[in-house]
Order: sequence, then structure tokens, then C-alpha cells
Amino acid sequence: MLRRFSGLFLIVVVFFLSGMSVARSQILVESVAAIVGNEVIYLSDIENMVLDLRSSGNRTPVDELRCSVLRELLISKLFLDQARIDSIIVTDDMVENELNARINDAIRRSGSEEALETYFRKSMIEIRRDIRKALVDQEIVSQVQGSIAENIKITPNELRKYYSSIPKDSLPVIPARVQISIIQLDPPDNDENKAEARQRLLDIRGRILAGQSFSSLAIMYSEDPGTAPRGGELGYMLRGELEKPYADEAFSLTKNTVSRIIETRFGFHIIQVIDRNGDLLNTRHILIRPKVKPEQTARAMNMLDSLANKIRKDSLKFEDAAIRYSSHKDSRINGGKLVSTNPSRRDNWFTLEELNPQMYVQVRDLKVGEISTPFRTTDENNNEVFRIVRLDNEIPAHRANLKDDYQQLGDAALMKKRTRTYENWIKKKIEVTYIKVSDEFESCDFLKEGWLK
Repeated sequence: MLRRFSGLFLIVVVFFLSGMSVARSQILVESVAAIVGNEVIYLSDIENMVLDLRSSGNRTPVDELRCSVLRELLISKLFLDQARIDSIIVTDDMVENELNARINDAIRRSGSEEALETYFRKSMIEIRRDIRKALVDQEIVSQVQGSIAENIKITPNELRKYYSSIPKDSLPVIPARVQISIIQLDPPDNDENKAEARQRLLDIRGRILAGQSFSSLAIMYSEDPGTAPRGGELGYMLRGELEKPYADEAFSLTKNTVSRIIETRFGFHIIQVIDRNGDLLNTRHILIRPKVKPEQTARAMNMLDSLANKIRKDSLKFEDAAIRYSSHKDSRINGGKLVSTNPSRRDNWFTLEELNPQMYVQVRDLKVGEISTPFRTTDENNNEVFRIVRLDNEIPAHRANLKDDYQQLGDAALMKKRTRTYENWIKKKIEVTYIKVSDEFESCDFLKEGWLK
């Protein structure tokens, strides 16, 4: 119930944000479909959402879809009505940053402000107004839901009961997970490699200034596999979506001029502006990465091999070696322990599939406590580096259990408890709220659940 409610309400609030499918074919008369307390649902709200869902591939029969959309809108209005009673206020300023991000994303998808206005048959002022209202409503509903569920917790006894209620063959299979530590070395004397990369790019820049095509040379020489086939074109992007040195240079350029050489964590770039639309910039670039020489590879591998042997002989602790020698900033401060960079996780458990191919090959055959031989791989920025890895802990693939998966099961149990709380709140709220639904929707079965007075 909660997932379906939350998901469809999200459709409500992103209706004006994400629908880039087909142009609206008609302008609907603003007749009222339902009233919830002081909140009104217009027929156009329902029909436009149904159109959007159908154009996005939803093949539910239209009558069923209209009933489903109405139900979710009614529920959202219950929360909004409660917010009025509780004097919950969300100001426009509270959603302004999100509003600007959504507007820019919509412009990027449609191609221009004019295309967006044509699609919605509204001015940018009206589009901003509608998106702002949707975001304010979303934040209000979130605050009401938070107040309803703020004191809900799961006790160990409740978690055990939840776990026991699930048939054993219905428990999810948790993939094998590992905890690992690494020591990473960058290529020795990499400044020489960087100087050579800069010179290669200077030569390419000279050819462009002499009249050769930027896009043709990008196809031939750029080492960005995602953009090289497109002549180096990135597409329309906001300043904040680009690396800062790249953005600072790109936004200072005039159309069709060629930038100086810019260094980012990915390597060296030259940039050309294709077009600018408000805060959006479309650029093409050529990326050249420093190349590692065989003798540099040998030196790095020999140093890692020496460190690994000292650690195996207990003459050096892995943690001390990582702090002293590793160039991997995120793990070095943890004594080499690798932590997920996903902000929603920030834990140190990984499935093997989350590791890059070279790491996967090394880790899969290790026993807990063992250290790999040195190997060559790429870091998070796709730059060549050298590593040894230690397997610190592992949990084989298994069906979920309380010992190994306490947190995941606890989250699921808490979600189920919150779902019941929201459902009970909705039932009670329906009983004390003035609700009137148009006779046009009398065939919707869910209305028999107390919505009709």
C-alpha cells in the first residue's frame, strides 16, 4: 500500500516535471472531480495524469487508471488538508533550488524554453508556477507523513516476529558480499606522463586552429569513450554538472572558440562551445589521458610486491602501509578499508559485481585475510593505478537471516509498520473529513472503502 501510494503521489508531483512524451491534444474544462476538506481535485488533474501515464507505456485500461489516479489524489489531499489543520507551512524559498534544477532539467530534455512552452501550451511563468506548487505540496505531504510516523520504531521482538512470518522460501536471496582493504600506487614519475599528454593535446589544438574540424579530431583522438563517437559532444549541461575547471573554462568561452588546455581529475581537455541556452551549455571536448610506460609499471608492481611480502611476514601492518604509501585518499585514512562512495550507503560491504573487472578477478579467489598479488587497474576516474587488495571478511550468498542481514530486515519491517500506520491514519482521516466525489466516478470500487458519505 505505502509503496504504491508513494509512487503514484510522486507521479502527481512530477507530472509537470518529467512528461516529455506527447503534446496535449485538448484543453479540458475545469470541472471539479472531488473535494477533500478545503482541497479540490479537478477533472483536468486526473485526465492529464492518465494521458501522461498512458503515453509513458502504462497499458492499464483507462477506466481503471482513472480510478487509480483519483484514489492517489484523494489520499494526497487528505495529507494536504491535515497540513492546513496543523498549520504546516512550506514557503516558496524552501523549494527554490529544487525548482531551478527541475526547470533546467526539463529545458534540457525538451531542447529549449520555447519547446517546453509549446509542449505544455503554457508560458515559462506558468510552468514555473505549476512546478513550484507541486514541489511545495510534495514537501508538505512529506512533513505530515513524518509527523505521523516520527515515533515508530521496530523492537528486536517485533523484528523476530516479522522474520518468522515470512515463509522461508519467500525470503530474498542476498548475494555474496565482501569487505576489502586496498593499497594503491599511482604511476611513478607521472608528471612526465602528464607533460606528454599536454603536448599531444597542444598538437591537436594547433591542428584545429589551423582549420581542421574539432569534431573529426575528437572522433579520432579523444579518450572519452562516451563522447568521442559523437565528435566529443557532451550535450546541454548545467555548470554544477561539470567538473569545476572544465565549467569555469567552458562558461568563459564564446561560441566556436577553442579553449586553452584544462586539467581535471579525468585528464587533459580542450573545449569548444556549441551552443548556450540560459544556464545550459552544450560543449564538445577532446580528452587525453597520461600514458603509463612499461618501466613505470614495473617499478610500481615491484614496490607493491615488496609491501605485500612484508605484510605477509608480519614485519609491516597493512593499515600502516596504507596510511604511509597508498594514494587512494578515501581508503588511506581508514587504514586501507574501502568504503562505498554511494551517499545513500556509505558502508564497507560490496557485492563482487560492484567491483571493477580487475578487482573482481583478484578478490574472488582470496580467502579471508589473504593479500593479492599486485595488479594493474583503473580508479574511480578511469585513470590507471596499481593495487594490492586484502579480503577482510565475506558473507556467502544466502537467504536473508537475522544474523547476517539484521539491518536490511529491520528496514523492511519498519517500512511495513509505517505502512500500517499510514493506512490506519487514512481510514480515520476519511471518517472526519468532508469528502465529495463526482458521480462520474461512482463505478470506482475503492470508493466503497469509506470515501462515500
